[in-house]
Amino acid sequence: MNELKGIAYLKRKLATVRPRVLMRYKQYAMKHYDPPVGLTIPPQIRDRYRAVLGWNAKGVDSLADRLVFREFGNDDFNVNEIFKQNNPDVFFDSAVLSALIGSCCFVYVSSADDSVRLQVIEASNATGIIDPITGLLTEGYAVLQRDNDTDSPVLEAYFTPDETWYYPKGGEPYSIANPVGVPLLVPVIHRPDAVRPFGRSRITRSGMYYQLYAKRTLERADITAEFYSYPQKYILGMDPDAEQMDTWKATVSSLLRIDKDDEGGHPVVGQFTTASMSPFTEQLKTAAAGFAGEMGLTLDDLGFASDNPASVEAIKASHENLRLAGRKAQRSFGSGLLNVAYVSACLRDGFHYLRKQFVNTTVKWEPLFEADANTLTLIGDGAIKLNQALPGYVTGETIRDLTGVAGNPSAVPAESEAASDE
Repeated sequence: MNELKGIAYLKRKLATVRPRVLMRYKQYAMKHYDPPVGLTIPPQIRDRYRAVLGWNAKGVDSLADRLVFREFGNDDFNVNEIFKQNNPDVFFDSAVLSALIGSCCFVYVSSADDSVRLQVIEASNATGIIDPITGLLTEGYAVLQRDNDTDSPVLEAYFTPDETWYYPKGGEPYSIANPVGVPLLVPVIHRPDAVRPFGRSRITRSGMYYQLYAKRTLERADITAEFYSYPQKYILGMDPDAEQMDTWKATVSSLLRIDKDDEGGHPVVGQFTTASMSPFTEQLKTAAAGFAGEMGLTLDDLGFASDNPASVEAIKASHENLRLAGRKAQRSFGSGLLNVAYVSACLRDGFHYLRKQFVNTTVKWEPLFEADANTLTLIGDGAIKLNQALPGYVTGETIRDLTGVAGNPSAVPAESEAASDE
């Protein structure tokens, strides 16, 4: 067994990653402040027209809303009951959304009243040392509660395979024995790899740049619109001794009267050419196209409506990159949720099961795209042909995995007419 690094090391580790996670949460909440950048517009003017854009939130939600957990298949250890007792409609959505924003989240597993409790902790409040083989932690640290005013920790926890230590603010530390043999803090990670074992956020640096680029464009367009609405005017040849004209009257009046002087001369009134808004629209579409390509979305998703409404099949085709990202996220999250199920079952039964005993348990998700009538027809025709070639090959469970439609689970494919005649 590897030597534990200790809670002090994990505190320092969390302090290094916490600012980046909080910044992405601010990006998602549309509260991140971008310092003004520009050569021509003074900062005090730009601050009056500060733009707010929710593209990063849209990029996260477009994937999170499609990742709908269904159940654990081949549930030999009855872990579905554990999750049913922990408000699954909120738990799974919270875990998925938190992991997409912060690259990972952690599930704190505890027991109370002869039941297992599951609590999602965002990546800004927990960290640990991960085992690259199993995806479980060898030790972990989490801030279970923070002060709302000072943001300082009120209750901290240090997780080891043998016990869990709790550190209340102003109180004495205490420990509780851990019968599982695995820390009761389980990571759920989005897109992990050998370089980034704790995964990657859905809010990428490229996505943040395109959103910032679009915000700057909107700010410039908003400021330019003031001059576009009230074009600047000028008067040439005005007598210096003439009565001064009210600027507001000159701006909003539909008719101005300027008399001739004693010699019959009169000033020339003109108007400066107004700036066109078209370049800003093109810039905004350029930023939207770059962001859509980064997130696997389309311009329709970002508010640039197309002329013709798309069918379900066209939507699927245009969201191919989003579908691939969803498949990858399902595999990543499935591994983490299976680890949560494993640790929860061990804690419930008070017995350290072997991890390999859960290899047959699978994670089932609803389809990324809901099936319409045309899709159901195509799948039905395909199922009939496959079952004619290999009787019983496509079952009701297979149809549900493809369509998301929960029919009669005991239904069997109808025999072909040729087989009936025989």
